[in-house]
Amino acid sequence: MKSNSKMLQVTSYIGGSLLTIGVVIFLYGAFVSGLTTTIGIGIGTVMGAVFVFIMGIFLVVTEEMILNSIKIKKEIA
Repeated sequence: MKSNSKMLQVTSYIGGSLLTIGVVIFLYGAFVSGLTTTIGIGIGTVMGAVFVFIMGIFLVVTEEMILNSIKIKKEIA
């Protein structure tokens, strides 16, 4: 369980950092510079942060399910 919580913490830190960077880039592009390229980069960074977070949660849940199924098979046998 410790490895799962560590992986989940790392995923949340990376996802949160990318999300913050993406929002800052988006706001800079929308209000300060007015360049549509910067707005697109900000939106892409936010989408990447969400993707990284969802994939991390998927990996943690998958590992937990595999470990639980192995434990159940040992108890039955």
